[in-house]
Amino acid sequence: MGAQWKAKHKDVAANAKGRLFGKLAKDIMIAARHGADPAANARLRLVVEQARKVSMPKETLERAIKKGAGLTGEAVHFEHVIYEGYAPHRVPVMVECLTDNVNRAASDMRVLFRKGQQGTSGTVSWDFDHVGIIEAEAASKDADAEVAAIEAGAQDFEPADEDGVVVFLTDYADLDLVSRALPNHGFTVTSAKLGYKPKNPIAPGSLTAEQLEEVEEFLAAMDANEDVQNVFAGLAG
Repeated sequence: MGAQWKAKHKDVAANAKGRLFGKLAKDIMIAARHGADPAANARLRLVVEQARKVSMPKETLERAIKKGAGLTGEAVHFEHVIYEGYAPHRVPVMVECLTDNVNRAASDMRVLFRKGQQGTSGTVSWDFDHVGIIEAEAASKDADAEVAAIEAGAQDFEPADEDGVVVFLTDYADLDLVSRALPNHGFTVTSAKLGYKPKNPIAPGSLTAEQLEEVEEFLAAMDANEDVQNVFAGLAG
């Protein structure tokens, strides 16, 4: 599952589109704090491109930009909180939240972790690397992900998935540098953010089908929470 857990089944992903719009709206609002013009705000431009790619309604997108940039008169304040612990069967999990109500988020996490085990700071973070995660698509048939990773300064890459998306992994301090270099090596960046990559991921084959389903259900429930932005699981594949 690489660095970030995502719902695998297309029907699940389709049902989650509304939640995806909510997560992207938060990212847009935060990015828009540094300016409402995507042409002059690289971070905002990337998130806007992501939003358009998943067909976020234009009104929703523009409202999020204006709200984040302070053009509506509404105060926008989100707390960034990391929760960590274990999914069922001791699969380590890092959960990244952006919330306007820390008490609500903490309460929800306690409930969601009942099927696993919630930890304190440092419980599983030692088993993850803090990295830059860049999703990109080949701009031409000749684009070579391995060559691009080397030339752009990425630490590693994951080959293209069924949708043609290649994941480039960077040192957390090099995220912006590599993001700007990749287009010069044949790749169009569609997403760039910091995240967590497991150092010792658990092989799905070491779990029974029933156990793996329990882990997937746990992660899906986490991802569905309104305050959760990203879920990073120590599961390979």
